[in-house]
Amino acid sequence: MLLQFLNAIGATFIGQMSYLGRLAFLVRDTAVSLRVAPLRWSLLLHQLAEVGFRSQLVVVVTGAFTGAVFSAQTYFQFHRLGMDSAVGSVVAVSMFRELGPVLTALMLSGRVGASIAAEIGTMKVTEQIDALRALGVHPIDYLIVPRVLALLISAPLLVAECIGLGIGAGYLVATRVLGISEAYYVKNMLTFTTGRDIKMALFKGMAFAILIGFVACEEGLKTSQGAAGVGRAPTQAVVISSLMILISNFFLSFLLNIFFPAGTY
Repeated sequence: MLLQFLNAIGATFIGQMSYLGRLAFLVRDTAVSLRVAPLRWSLLLHQLAEVGFRSQLVVVVTGAFTGAVFSAQTYFQFHRLGMDSAVGSVVAVSMFRELGPVLTALMLSGRVGASIAAEIGTMKVTEQIDALRALGVHPIDYLIVPRVLALLISAPLLVAECIGLGIGAGYLVATRVLGISEAYYVKNMLTFTTGRDIKMALFKGMAFAILIGFVACEEGLKTSQGAAGVGRAPTQAVVISSLMILISNFFLSFLLNIFFPAGTY
């Protein structure tokens, strides 16, 4: 019984290390492609529209309602202590450092990551990727690079949009609905929100974009077993990338506070 348990743990560990190894090779191949192969601008622009422009509605709704409800919940707790004016700073810092980047990344994982995995997975099982190789087109150049670059460019912009809408919605709820003084709300928000918060948000957005892009592409490239495999690929891409976002966010929060200590701008 103990041996079976240890075998299960070992197999799981080896499987996870193997997966990380495949991701590392995919990252390496993509980096090489970026250096030696010409960039396909038409594909990049198409992916920018798919990844960035068409994700705005999801991000806007997520950011606005998250900021609104977080502002209300913060007020309900702070009002007991007579700290109503501190709501603005708490909402702004939370949106910049955690809620904005993480929620935007999770929405992109569900919308964009699943789409990338399904699209590449379909091409894999229908042998379109083999056809690209037969035509002398490297799949990394044609499929991976435009999608990863589009995510890397779009994610920080979407994070900024999510944060802006969240802070704006929180401001409206706090000042128009809950009656907090606008002057004190804005003053505290500007006092306790600095350039380091903006840097953290944008850096996290780019880091999460890289995770989403490579996990989704890897799940698509390893798709097998026909339609059943194509059905599993998006689910696996969303689950794995979401877990990696949440886990990496913990470590990034510590590292970024070391690289951008309090008092820096």
